[in-house]
Amino acid sequence: MKKLWSGYLNYAVAVVLAFSLVVAAGCSFLPPIPFRAPSLPPAASAPSPETPQSQTPPQGGVSQGSPIDPSWKAPMLSSGPIPGIPTFADIVKVAQESVVSIQTEGIVSDIFLQPVPQRGAGSGVIIDPRGYIVTNNHVVEGATQVKVMLNDGRSFDAIKANRDPATDLAVIQIDGANLPVAKLGRSESLRVGDWVIAIGNALALEGGVTVTAGIVSHTKRTIQVRNGVTLYNLIQTDTAINPGNSGGPLLNIAGEVVGINTAIAGEAQNIGFAIAITPAMPVIEQLITAGRVVRAFLGVSMVDVSSSLITRYNLTVKEGALITAVTRGTPADKAGLQRGDVVIAFDGRKITKAEQVVEIIRSHKPGDTVGITYVRGASEFKTQATLAETPNR
Repeated sequence: MKKLWSGYLNYAVAVVLAFSLVVAAGCSFLPPIPFRAPSLPPAASAPSPETPQSQTPPQGGVSQGSPIDPSWKAPMLSSGPIPGIPTFADIVKVAQESVVSIQTEGIVSDIFLQPVPQRGAGSGVIIDPRGYIVTNNHVVEGATQVKVMLNDGRSFDAIKANRDPATDLAVIQIDGANLPVAKLGRSESLRVGDWVIAIGNALALEGGVTVTAGIVSHTKRTIQVRNGVTLYNLIQTDTAINPGNSGGPLLNIAGEVVGINTAIAGEAQNIGFAIAITPAMPVIEQLITAGRVVRAFLGVSMVDVSSSLITRYNLTVKEGALITAVTRGTPADKAGLQRGDVVIAFDGRKITKAEQVVEIIRSHKPGDTVGITYVRGASEFKTQATLAETPNR
């Protein structure tokens, strides 16, 4: 899995970089295609002026220059979009009111370990009229000051920022009332090939948010971002997502938020990722109601079963999640799981990859009991584990 870098940069540097790229690239043209004139047939003798030219094309030819229908009138051009069919512009006109630009200030250390100020930019979307705004964790992480600009020009200082690094989600609060709120959709209804629209503070350009459009390229992607965090249930899209778009909404053609833009593939073109909104909502709810996310915990490390692991450890299964470590005193330890066991079913679901176990655990609360089927050696066993709360780190 290639490392990916998040769509978030110091906006001053980003703008300068963008400008320098434009200047450096200039305008270039494609090289001319080599062309060789075809050989011409022998020249025919020119007709005498008295001889009228025939308008009848030769057999199999096409007449040129003569009228088709002298009485034809050009049809009237449309005066605008077809009534009743919304365009992207119609969708954006409504949706952009709930999209905000975010500017942050923080302190980082330079190469001499001296504190220096750092400014950043990102995006967010209002989900409650009282001023609750969803964005990315990496947009506000380490910020000492967060300023929010609404589409109508108003500016607010954030009074709270609750973060969840594990999902790269955050909720910030501003002191507002009757603010425009985004419509939330269901990300699981997205299909590969569906149109989607991204709105955000791309490159922190002045004058308002930037709008781009594309399609859903894939769903339920898993990526690892540069800080080592693995993100699940992502929407892959070819919609242009740029530094500053982080935390902004990905919309379906109904104008509903179906994702939160979070990352781009640094070594590719037109590959961006958004956090699917449906599995994100329980996290967002906990950030608002509890200030932090309480997660269930099993206490194991796992990797996918592969052909090399099958050979190395003489495994008797072809797929599953191989346990590489069990923390003492955890629910996994109490359930009897050991290093070298292969989990093949978890909570009633067949397991082919380790990430499936992680996703299932995240869907549970501490105190829930899950059934586990695993293989040890050539034998299959069943056990149960009561999930605990993820310990603080």
